[in-house]
Amino acid sequence: MKKQQLIFLLPAILFSWLLSAQETVTIGKEEVQERVQENNSQLKISQQEFLAARAQYRQTNAVFLPNISASHTGMTTNNPLMAFGSKLNQEIVTQSDFDPARLNDPDRIDNFATKVEVQQPLVNLDGIYQRGAAKSKMQATELQGVRTGDHMKLETNKAYMQLQLSHKAVAVLEQALETAQANLRLAENNFKQGYLQQSDVLAVEVRVTEVDNQLQYARSNVKNASDYLMFLMGDSLDVVLVPRDSLSVQMDAVTTPALPGDRADIRAMELATEARRKMYRADKMSFLPRLNAFGSYELYDDEIFQGDATGYLAGVTLTWDLFDGSKRFGKTQESKAEFEKSQLELEQHVQQSKLELNRATRALRDAENKLNLTRLALEQSKEALRIRNNRFEQGLEKTTDLLGAETQFSEKRLEYYQTVYEYNYAVAYLEFLTSSIE
Repeated sequence: MKKQQLIFLLPAILFSWLLSAQETVTIGKEEVQERVQENNSQLKISQQEFLAARAQYRQTNAVFLPNISASHTGMTTNNPLMAFGSKLNQEIVTQSDFDPARLNDPDRIDNFATKVEVQQPLVNLDGIYQRGAAKSKMQATELQGVRTGDHMKLETNKAYMQLQLSHKAVAVLEQALETAQANLRLAENNFKQGYLQQSDVLAVEVRVTEVDNQLQYARSNVKNASDYLMFLMGDSLDVVLVPRDSLSVQMDAVTTPALPGDRADIRAMELATEARRKMYRADKMSFLPRLNAFGSYELYDDEIFQGDATGYLAGVTLTWDLFDGSKRFGKTQESKAEFEKSQLELEQHVQQSKLELNRATRALRDAENKLNLTRLALEQSKEALRIRNNRFEQGLEKTTDLLGAETQFSEKRLEYYQTVYEYNYAVAYLEFLTSSIE
Protein backbone atom coordinates (compact mmCIF):
# COMPACT_ATOMS: atom_id res chain seq x y z
CA MET A 1 0.00 0.00 0.00
CA LYS A 2 2.81 2.41 0.91
CA LYS A 3 4.63 1.55 -2.31
CA GLN A 4 1.54 2.39 -4.39
CA GLN A 5 1.09 5.63 -2.52
CA LEU A 6 4.70 6.60 -3.20
CA ILE A 7 4.28 5.84 -6.90
CA PHE A 8 1.26 8.13 -7.05
CA LEU A 9 2.98 10.95 -5.19
CA LEU A 10 6.35 10.80 -6.96
CA PRO A 11 5.37 12.86 -10.05
CA ALA A 12 3.72 15.45 -7.82
CA ILE A 13 6.80 15.69 -5.61
CA LEU A 14 9.02 16.08 -8.67
CA PHE A 15 6.78 18.80 -10.12
CA SER A 16 6.72 20.63 -6.81
CA TRP A 17 10.51 20.49 -6.60
CA LEU A 18 10.89 21.90 -10.12
CA LEU A 19 8.47 24.72 -9.36
CA SER A 20 10.18 25.62 -6.10
CA ALA A 21 13.56 25.56 -7.85
CA GLN A 22 12.48 28.46 -10.08
CA GLU A 23 13.32 32.00 -9.03
CA THR A 24 10.52 33.74 -7.16
CA VAL A 25 10.01 37.50 -7.28
CA THR A 26 7.77 39.39 -4.88
CA ILE A 27 5.92 42.23 -6.57
CA GLY A 28 3.15 44.70 -5.68
CA LYS A 29 0.24 45.99 -7.74
CA GLU A 30 1.62 49.53 -8.05
CA GLU A 31 4.96 48.25 -9.31
CA VAL A 32 3.18 46.05 -11.84
CA GLN A 33 1.11 48.99 -13.08
CA GLU A 34 4.20 51.18 -13.43
CA ARG A 35 6.11 48.55 -15.39
CA VAL A 36 3.11 47.93 -17.64
CA GLN A 37 2.79 51.65 -18.37
CA GLU A 38 6.49 51.83 -19.22
CA ASN A 39 7.08 48.61 -21.14
CA ASN A 40 3.80 47.19 -22.44
CA SER A 41 3.99 46.64 -26.19
CA GLN A 42 0.31 47.46 -26.80
CA LEU A 43 0.73 50.86 -25.16
CA LYS A 44 3.85 51.50 -27.25
CA ILE A 45 1.92 50.60 -30.40
CA SER A 46 -0.83 53.02 -29.37
CA GLN A 47 1.76 55.77 -28.85
CA GLN A 48 3.18 55.19 -32.33
CA GLU A 49 -0.31 55.37 -33.82
CA PHE A 50 -0.74 58.78 -32.21
CA LEU A 51 2.65 59.95 -33.51
CA ALA A 52 1.66 58.84 -37.02
CA ALA A 53 -1.64 60.74 -36.78
CA ARG A 54 0.18 63.83 -35.51
CA ALA A 55 2.62 63.60 -38.41
CA GLN A 56 -0.33 63.42 -40.84
CA TYR A 57 -1.78 66.55 -39.25
CA ARG A 58 1.52 68.39 -39.55
CA GLN A 59 1.61 67.55 -43.25
CA THR A 60 -1.47 69.73 -43.67
CA ASN A 61 0.62 72.80 -42.79
CA ALA A 62 1.19 72.90 -46.54
CA VAL A 63 -2.25 74.53 -46.81
CA PHE A 64 -0.74 77.74 -45.37
CA LEU A 65 3.03 77.44 -45.75
CA PRO A 66 4.91 77.98 -49.02
CA ASN A 67 6.60 75.34 -51.11
CA ILE A 68 10.19 76.42 -51.83
CA SER A 69 12.55 74.59 -54.17
CA ALA A 70 15.97 75.30 -55.68
CA SER A 71 17.61 73.83 -58.74
CA HIS A 72 20.77 74.26 -60.81
CA THR A 73 20.65 73.19 -64.46
CA GLY A 74 23.47 73.03 -66.97
CA MET A 75 23.10 72.51 -70.71
CA THR A 76 24.85 73.09 -74.03
CA THR A 77 23.04 73.64 -77.33
CA ASN A 78 23.21 75.03 -80.85
CA ASN A 79 19.42 75.01 -81.27
CA PRO A 80 18.58 78.45 -82.75
CA LEU A 81 15.74 79.21 -80.39
CA MET A 82 17.46 77.84 -77.28
CA ALA A 83 20.79 79.47 -78.10
CA PHE A 84 19.25 82.92 -78.63
CA GLY A 85 17.11 82.55 -75.50
CA SER A 86 20.14 81.54 -73.45
CA LYS A 87 21.98 84.63 -74.58
CA LEU A 88 19.01 86.76 -73.61
CA ASN A 89 18.90 85.15 -70.14
CA GLN A 90 22.66 85.67 -69.75
CA GLU A 91 22.27 89.29 -70.93
CA ILE A 92 25.04 88.95 -73.56
CA VAL A 93 23.03 89.65 -76.72
CA THR A 94 24.85 92.00 -79.16
CA GLN A 95 23.85 93.62 -82.44
CA SER A 96 25.70 90.95 -84.39
CA ASP A 97 23.48 88.24 -82.87
CA PHE A 98 20.60 89.55 -85.00
CA ASP A 99 22.39 88.59 -88.19
CA PRO A 100 20.04 86.08 -89.92
CA ALA A 101 22.94 83.73 -90.60
CA ARG A 102 23.86 83.59 -86.92
CA LEU A 103 20.26 83.37 -85.88
CA ASN A 104 19.65 80.41 -88.17
CA ASP A 105 22.96 78.67 -87.51
CA PRO A 106 24.28 79.81 -84.10
CA ASP A 107 27.44 78.64 -82.42
CA ARG A 108 27.21 76.20 -79.55
CA ILE A 109 26.50 77.94 -76.25
CA ASP A 110 26.71 76.79 -72.64
CA ASN A 111 24.04 77.83 -70.22
CA PHE A 112 23.88 77.31 -66.44
CA ALA A 113 20.73 78.33 -64.59
CA THR A 114 20.15 78.57 -60.86
CA LYS A 115 16.48 78.91 -59.93
CA VAL A 116 14.68 79.39 -56.64
CA GLU A 117 10.91 78.79 -56.91
CA VAL A 118 8.20 79.64 -54.39
CA GLN A 119 4.58 78.47 -54.48
CA GLN A 120 2.26 80.00 -51.90
CA PRO A 121 -1.31 78.75 -51.36
CA LEU A 122 -3.77 81.60 -50.88
CA VAL A 123 -7.29 80.20 -50.93
CA ASN A 124 -7.76 76.40 -50.82
CA LEU A 125 -11.00 75.74 -48.94
CA ASP A 126 -10.88 71.98 -49.41
CA GLY A 127 -7.37 71.90 -47.94
CA ILE A 128 -8.52 73.88 -44.89
CA TYR A 129 -11.26 71.35 -44.14
CA GLN A 130 -8.85 68.47 -44.75
CA ARG A 131 -6.55 70.04 -42.17
CA GLY A 132 -9.43 70.21 -39.68
CA ALA A 133 -10.23 66.57 -40.36
CA ALA A 134 -6.61 65.58 -39.77
CA LYS A 135 -6.60 67.46 -36.46
CA SER A 136 -9.79 65.71 -35.30
CA LYS A 137 -8.31 62.37 -36.30
CA MET A 138 -5.14 63.14 -34.32
CA GLN A 139 -7.16 64.02 -31.23
CA ALA A 140 -9.30 60.90 -31.65
CA THR A 141 -6.18 58.75 -31.90
CA GLU A 142 -4.80 60.33 -28.75
CA LEU A 143 -8.01 59.54 -26.86
CA GLN A 144 -8.00 56.00 -28.22
CA GLY A 145 -4.55 55.69 -26.69
CA VAL A 146 -5.97 56.93 -23.37
CA ARG A 147 -8.70 54.30 -23.54
CA THR A 148 -6.13 51.66 -24.40
CA GLY A 149 -4.27 52.68 -21.25
CA ASP A 150 -7.49 52.35 -19.22
CA HIS A 151 -8.11 48.90 -20.68
CA MET A 152 -4.54 47.84 -20.01
CA LYS A 153 -4.90 49.01 -16.40
CA LEU A 154 -8.02 46.86 -16.06
CA GLU A 155 -6.28 43.89 -17.66
CA THR A 156 -3.31 44.33 -15.34
CA ASN A 157 -5.58 44.43 -12.29
CA LYS A 158 -7.32 41.30 -13.52
CA ALA A 159 -4.03 39.48 -14.12
CA TYR A 160 -2.70 40.54 -10.70
CA MET A 161 -5.89 39.33 -9.01
CA GLN A 162 -5.58 36.03 -10.88
CA LEU A 163 -2.08 35.73 -9.48
CA GLN A 164 -3.43 36.40 -5.98
CA LEU A 165 -6.21 33.86 -6.49
CA SER A 166 -3.85 31.17 -7.78
CA HIS A 167 -1.56 31.62 -4.76
CA LYS A 168 -4.59 31.45 -2.45
CA ALA A 169 -5.65 28.22 -4.13
CA VAL A 170 -2.18 26.76 -3.60
CA ALA A 171 -2.26 27.74 0.09
CA VAL A 172 -5.73 26.22 0.58
CA LEU A 173 -4.81 22.98 -1.16
CA GLU A 174 -1.48 22.69 0.65
CA GLN A 175 -3.32 22.95 3.94
CA ALA A 176 -5.94 20.47 2.69
CA LEU A 177 -3.15 18.10 1.69
CA GLU A 178 -1.55 18.33 5.13
CA THR A 179 -4.91 17.60 6.74
CA ALA A 180 -5.55 14.68 4.39
CA GLN A 181 -2.11 13.23 5.07
CA ALA A 182 -2.65 13.57 8.85
CA ASN A 183 -5.98 11.82 8.50
CA LEU A 184 -4.29 9.10 6.47
CA ARG A 185 -1.76 8.49 9.24
CA LEU A 186 -4.57 8.37 11.77
CA ALA A 187 -6.57 5.99 9.57
CA GLU A 188 -3.57 3.69 9.15
CA ASN A 189 -3.06 3.58 12.94
CA ASN A 190 -6.74 2.82 13.48
CA PHE A 191 -6.55 0.12 10.80
CA LYS A 192 -3.62 -1.52 12.57
CA GLN A 193 -5.57 -1.46 15.81
CA GLY A 194 -8.60 -2.96 14.07
CA TYR A 195 -10.85 0.08 14.39
CA LEU A 196 -11.10 0.68 10.61
CA GLN A 197 -11.42 -1.46 7.54
CA GLN A 198 -8.97 -1.40 4.67
CA SER A 199 -11.60 0.20 2.42
CA ASP A 200 -11.66 3.21 4.77
CA VAL A 201 -7.90 3.60 4.50
CA LEU A 202 -8.09 3.35 0.70
CA ALA A 203 -10.76 6.06 0.67
CA VAL A 204 -8.44 8.37 2.62
CA GLU A 205 -5.58 7.55 0.23
CA VAL A 206 -7.80 8.45 -2.72
CA ARG A 207 -8.57 11.76 -1.01
CA VAL A 208 -4.84 12.46 -0.56
CA THR A 209 -4.22 11.75 -4.23
CA GLU A 210 -7.11 13.95 -5.34
CA VAL A 211 -5.96 16.90 -3.26
CA ASP A 212 -2.39 16.50 -4.44
CA ASN A 213 -3.55 16.44 -8.05
CA GLN A 214 -5.56 19.62 -7.50
CA LEU A 215 -2.50 21.19 -5.89
CA GLN A 216 -0.38 20.54 -8.97
CA TYR A 217 -2.99 22.21 -11.17
CA ALA A 218 -3.05 25.17 -8.79
CA ARG A 219 0.74 25.51 -8.97
CA SER A 220 0.52 25.40 -12.76
CA ASN A 221 -1.99 28.25 -12.58
CA VAL A 222 0.50 30.22 -10.51
CA LYS A 223 3.07 29.83 -13.26
CA ASN A 224 0.54 30.71 -15.96
CA ALA A 225 -0.52 33.84 -14.08
CA SER A 226 3.13 34.81 -13.57
CA ASP A 227 3.94 34.35 -17.25
CA TYR A 228 0.99 36.50 -18.32
CA LEU A 229 1.91 39.30 -15.92
CA MET A 230 5.50 39.22 -17.18
CA PHE A 231 4.15 39.47 -20.73
CA LEU A 232 2.05 42.50 -19.82
CA MET A 233 5.11 44.11 -18.23
CA GLY A 234 7.12 43.49 -21.41
CA ASP A 235 9.50 41.06 -19.71
CA SER A 236 10.45 37.54 -20.75
CA LEU A 237 12.13 36.29 -17.56
CA ASP A 238 11.04 32.82 -16.47
CA VAL A 239 10.17 33.52 -12.83
CA VAL A 240 7.35 32.80 -10.40
CA LEU A 241 5.74 36.02 -9.18
CA VAL A 242 4.49 36.31 -5.62
CA PRO A 243 1.98 39.11 -4.87
CA ARG A 244 3.05 41.41 -2.08
CA ASP A 245 -0.54 41.83 -0.87
CA SER A 246 -3.02 39.03 -0.38
CA LEU A 247 -6.41 38.67 -2.07
CA SER A 248 -9.01 40.61 -0.08
CA VAL A 249 -12.34 42.29 -0.68
CA GLN A 250 -12.29 45.78 -2.21
CA MET A 251 -15.18 47.81 -0.85
CA ASP A 252 -14.68 51.00 -2.90
CA ALA A 253 -17.36 50.13 -5.46
CA VAL A 254 -19.06 52.79 -7.57
CA THR A 255 -22.29 53.62 -5.73
CA THR A 256 -24.20 55.49 -8.47
CA PRO A 257 -22.77 54.33 -11.79
CA ALA A 258 -23.59 56.45 -14.82
CA LEU A 259 -22.15 56.50 -18.29
CA PRO A 260 -19.87 59.56 -18.54
CA GLY A 261 -20.16 61.59 -21.70
CA ASP A 262 -16.45 62.37 -21.63
CA ARG A 263 -15.25 58.78 -21.52
CA ALA A 264 -12.17 58.47 -23.70
CA ASP A 265 -13.54 55.99 -26.23
CA ILE A 266 -16.82 57.92 -26.66
CA ARG A 267 -14.99 61.21 -27.15
CA ALA A 268 -12.66 59.49 -29.60
CA MET A 269 -15.60 58.28 -31.67
CA GLU A 270 -17.17 61.74 -31.56
CA LEU A 271 -13.94 63.25 -32.88
CA ALA A 272 -13.71 60.54 -35.54
CA THR A 273 -17.24 61.44 -36.63
CA GLU A 274 -16.24 65.09 -36.72
CA ALA A 275 -13.26 64.19 -38.90
CA ARG A 276 -15.58 62.37 -41.31
CA ARG A 277 -17.86 65.41 -41.43
CA LYS A 278 -14.96 67.71 -42.27
CA MET A 279 -13.75 65.34 -44.97
CA TYR A 280 -17.23 65.43 -46.48
CA ARG A 281 -17.13 69.24 -46.43
CA ALA A 282 -13.66 69.19 -47.96
CA ASP A 283 -14.85 67.01 -50.84
CA LYS A 284 -17.72 69.43 -51.47
CA MET A 285 -15.29 72.37 -51.40
CA SER A 286 -13.18 70.69 -54.08
CA PHE A 287 -15.73 71.96 -56.62
CA LEU A 288 -14.62 75.54 -55.90
CA PRO A 289 -11.61 77.24 -57.57
CA ARG A 290 -8.21 77.50 -55.92
CA LEU A 291 -6.09 80.63 -55.71
CA ASN A 292 -2.30 80.29 -55.44
CA ALA A 293 0.65 82.63 -55.82
CA PHE A 294 3.94 81.70 -57.41
CA GLY A 295 7.32 83.27 -57.98
CA SER A 296 10.88 82.49 -58.94
CA TYR A 297 14.30 84.11 -58.86
CA GLU A 298 16.77 83.01 -61.56
CA LEU A 299 20.51 83.38 -62.16
CA TYR A 300 22.13 82.62 -65.54
CA ASP A 301 25.73 82.31 -66.69
CA ASP A 302 27.88 80.38 -69.16
CA GLU A 303 29.95 79.02 -66.28
CA ILE A 304 28.85 76.57 -63.60
CA PHE A 305 27.67 77.97 -60.26
CA GLN A 306 27.92 81.56 -61.47
CA GLY A 307 25.15 84.10 -61.90
CA ASP A 308 26.08 87.30 -63.64
CA ALA A 309 22.57 87.71 -65.05
CA THR A 310 19.48 87.63 -62.85
CA GLY A 311 15.72 87.77 -63.26
CA TYR A 312 12.53 87.11 -61.42
CA LEU A 313 8.97 86.02 -62.09
CA ALA A 314 5.88 86.50 -59.87
CA GLY A 315 2.20 85.94 -60.36
CA VAL A 316 -1.11 84.58 -59.15
CA THR A 317 -3.04 81.69 -60.65
CA LEU A 318 -6.72 80.83 -60.29
CA THR A 319 -7.52 77.22 -61.21
CA TRP A 320 -10.91 75.62 -61.42
CA ASP A 321 -11.36 71.98 -62.28
CA LEU A 322 -14.74 72.06 -63.97
CA PHE A 323 -15.14 68.35 -64.74
CA ASP A 324 -12.94 65.36 -64.03
CA GLY A 325 -15.09 62.54 -65.34
CA SER A 326 -17.49 62.64 -62.32
CA LYS A 327 -14.69 61.44 -60.01
CA ARG A 328 -15.37 64.20 -57.49
CA PHE A 329 -19.08 63.43 -57.45
CA GLY A 330 -18.35 59.82 -56.51
CA LYS A 331 -15.79 60.82 -53.91
CA THR A 332 -18.25 63.27 -52.30
CA GLN A 333 -20.92 60.59 -52.13
CA GLU A 334 -18.43 58.19 -50.58
CA SER A 335 -17.35 60.67 -47.89
CA LYS A 336 -21.01 61.45 -47.11
CA ALA A 337 -21.74 57.75 -46.64
CA GLU A 338 -18.66 57.39 -44.41
CA PHE A 339 -19.80 60.35 -42.31
CA GLU A 340 -23.31 58.96 -41.83
CA LYS A 341 -21.90 55.53 -41.07
CA SER A 342 -19.66 57.07 -38.41
CA GLN A 343 -22.68 58.77 -36.82
CA LEU A 344 -24.57 55.49 -36.66
CA GLU A 345 -21.53 53.72 -35.17
CA LEU A 346 -21.27 56.40 -32.49
CA GLU A 347 -24.93 56.02 -31.53
CA GLN A 348 -24.58 52.24 -31.48
CA HIS A 349 -21.45 52.42 -29.31
CA VAL A 350 -23.16 54.70 -26.77
CA GLN A 351 -26.19 52.41 -26.54
CA GLN A 352 -23.95 49.37 -26.28
CA SER A 353 -21.94 51.05 -23.53
CA LYS A 354 -25.11 51.80 -21.56
CA LEU A 355 -26.21 48.19 -21.95
CA GLU A 356 -22.80 46.99 -20.79
CA LEU A 357 -22.86 49.35 -17.82
CA ASN A 358 -26.28 48.06 -16.72
CA ARG A 359 -25.06 44.49 -17.03
CA ALA A 360 -21.91 45.28 -15.03
CA THR A 361 -23.98 46.96 -12.31
CA ARG A 362 -26.15 43.88 -11.95
CA ALA A 363 -23.07 41.65 -12.01
CA LEU A 364 -21.57 43.62 -9.12
CA ARG A 365 -24.78 43.31 -7.13
CA ASP A 366 -24.90 39.57 -7.78
CA ALA A 367 -21.23 39.21 -6.84
CA GLU A 368 -21.86 41.03 -3.57
CA ASN A 369 -24.76 38.73 -2.71
CA LYS A 370 -22.73 35.68 -3.64
CA LEU A 371 -19.85 36.94 -1.50
CA ASN A 372 -22.06 37.12 1.57
CA LEU A 373 -23.47 33.64 0.93
CA THR A 374 -20.10 31.99 0.33
CA ARG A 375 -18.68 33.66 3.44
CA LEU A 376 -21.51 32.19 5.49
CA ALA A 377 -21.15 28.78 3.83
CA LEU A 378 -17.42 28.82 4.56
CA GLU A 379 -17.99 29.48 8.25
CA GLN A 380 -20.59 26.71 8.44
CA SER A 381 -18.41 24.16 6.64
CA LYS A 382 -15.46 25.05 8.88
CA GLU A 383 -17.53 24.42 12.00
CA ALA A 384 -18.93 21.19 10.54
CA LEU A 385 -15.41 19.95 9.79
CA ARG A 386 -14.25 20.78 13.33
CA ILE A 387 -17.11 18.80 14.85
CA ARG A 388 -16.66 15.78 12.57
CA ASN A 389 -12.91 15.78 13.07
CA ASN A 390 -13.31 15.68 16.87
CA ARG A 391 -15.83 12.86 16.59
CA PHE A 392 -13.58 10.97 14.17
CA GLU A 393 -10.64 11.13 16.58
CA GLN A 394 -12.93 9.64 19.23
CA GLY A 395 -14.05 6.90 16.85
CA LEU A 396 -17.61 8.27 16.69
CA GLU A 397 -17.60 9.37 13.02
CA LYS A 398 -17.38 7.47 9.78
CA THR A 399 -14.39 7.99 7.53
CA THR A 400 -16.63 8.86 4.58
CA ASP A 401 -18.36 11.58 6.61
CA LEU A 402 -15.03 13.10 7.61
CA LEU A 403 -13.76 13.01 4.04
CA GLY A 404 -16.96 14.63 2.87
CA ALA A 405 -16.58 17.41 5.44
CA GLU A 406 -12.94 17.98 4.46
CA THR A 407 -13.84 18.10 0.78
CA GLN A 408 -16.68 20.50 1.41
CA PHE A 409 -14.49 22.81 3.52
CA SER A 410 -11.76 22.95 0.86
CA GLU A 411 -14.33 23.56 -1.86
CA LYS A 412 -15.97 26.35 0.13
CA ARG A 413 -12.63 28.02 0.78
CA LEU A 414 -11.77 27.90 -2.90
CA GLU A 415 -15.26 29.07 -3.80
CA TYR A 416 -14.99 31.96 -1.35
CA TYR A 417 -11.69 33.20 -2.78
CA GLN A 418 -13.05 32.76 -6.31
CA THR A 419 -16.03 34.90 -5.30
CA VAL A 420 -13.71 37.54 -3.81
CA TYR A 421 -11.88 37.61 -7.14
CA GLU A 422 -15.15 37.93 -9.07
CA TYR A 423 -16.35 40.73 -6.79
CA ASN A 424 -13.08 42.66 -7.06
CA TYR A 425 -13.07 42.29 -10.83
CA ALA A 426 -16.70 43.46 -10.98
CA VAL A 427 -15.68 46.58 -9.04
CA ALA A 428 -12.68 47.19 -11.31
CA TYR A 429 -14.72 46.62 -14.46
CA LEU A 430 -17.43 49.04 -13.30
CA GLU A 431 -14.76 51.65 -12.62
CA PHE A 432 -13.39 51.04 -16.11
CA LEU A 433 -16.83 51.59 -17.66
CA THR A 434 -17.40 54.82 -15.70
CA SER A 435 -13.90 56.32 -16.02
CA SER A 436 -13.67 59.85 -17.42
CA ILE A 437 -10.85 61.70 -19.10
CA GLU A 438 -8.50 63.05 -16.44
